[in-house]
Amino acid sequence: MNEILIAAVPAAGWAAHAVCLYRRLAAARRDPLTGLLRRDVYTAKAQRLLRRHRDGALVVLVDQDHFKDINDTLGHPAGDAVLQATAARLSAWAGSRAAVGRLGGDEFAIVLPVEAADRRARLEQLVRMLHIPVTLDDGQDVNVAASVGAADPRTLGIHQLSLLQRAADAALYDGKHSGRAVLADSQHATVPSVNGRRLGRPGTALWGQAA
Repeated sequence: MNEILIAAVPAAGWAAHAVCLYRRLAAARRDPLTGLLRRDVYTAKAQRLLRRHRDGALVVLVDQDHFKDINDTLGHPAGDAVLQATAARLSAWAGSRAAVGRLGGDEFAIVLPVEAADRRARLEQLVRMLHIPVTLDDGQDVNVAASVGAADPRTLGIHQLSLLQRAADAALYDGKHSGRAVLADSQHATVPSVNGRRLGRPGTALWGQAA
């Protein structure tokens, strides 16, 4: 009996160590504020989804509107609460099969499988969700909004994540502050810029005004 107990102690210790190690590895994959995938982990999962679903995938970029104003007027804790609420909404909207990541600051990216016939309704739904006020711990409601750009591999004939994200980002900035999602077209796919920040043609905003 003593031999069994002695053997069980290190076994239990290794089990606890394995659990602790797993938790650390899982935490290292996640952004500590929002719980979304870190950029490198998101990128790896997004690339796998694009390979698996090809034309059945959709790349979506989201940028919080007027985020600096929230930080400046209400403080950084309020800004953090807005980012956490946005992350929760993105995760709920995209579902468990999607890659949902925080690229940095108030910028987020998603790759998810979506049927072509459903994309219009899904993007409308996302914009509505991102315009719901966020309630802070003190009960104060903060009006929020976000700009959304999307890229469809089938429409663009592109399956490389970096190029799809660039096109989605260019579309996002064409529709910045419009309250609409913008789907990238062939011109967005040729924008020679980083992160879509350039003066360009007026965007073709799609799918209605957000609620």
